[in-house]
Amino acid sequence: MTATRKTSLTAGILYLLTFISIPTLSLYHEIHQPNFITSSAPSSDVVLGGILELLMALACIGTALAFYPVLKKQNESLALGFVAARILEATLIFAGVASLLTVLSLRSLGSESQVLARGLVMLYDRLFLISQSFIPAVNALLLGTLLYQTRLVPRILPIIGIIGAFTLAAGDVAVLYGVFDQRAPEIALTVLPIALWEFSLGLYLVGKGFLPRENE
Repeated sequence: MTATRKTSLTAGILYLLTFISIPTLSLYHEIHQPNFITSSAPSSDVVLGGILELLMALACIGTALAFYPVLKKQNESLALGFVAARILEATLIFAGVASLLTVLSLRSLGSESQVLARGLVMLYDRLFLISQSFIPAVNALLLGTLLYQTRLVPRILPIIGIIGAFTLAAGDVAVLYGVFDQRAPEIALTVLPIALWEFSLGLYLVGKGFLPRENE
């Protein structure tokens, strides 16, 4: 296995690992309920969700680091920007997880901490909007542009990513202006193109690797 194939395989596996946090959609259901602090809902679901998000954040950084040696040959500034954006994304994810874990600690204080707990959950939602919605749109523009220029993968893949960046950003604006709730079905639709882009890219890199003509 060549060094380039190892790079593409590593990047592909890490991209697929970023989907490990999908179960948090159900794991965080109870903590979003207004009476979570005084309820008997288990804390274990939130802890598991936090672990999955932390692993996902590390995988995000790993994807950028894996791509960087290859992409910097095309445009070092954009490649470095992709690494920086991924690190920022992971940092905000860590902050979001910390806010939810703090809510678990507040349960020992009883109902008097309910307002603070709700505020921390709302903080998580806003951090999520930035870290796992807006910044991924930036990432898709940066990586999509680089892969489109280098032709390391079929051009249809980065095109999907670039389109997904704009639909995702549009969904973020709709949430910020109160047009839709953050967990509304309409917002979920704006996420589909970027999810298709990342999952397809991961599968392609694992199965095929970079296109041979770019590795000559």
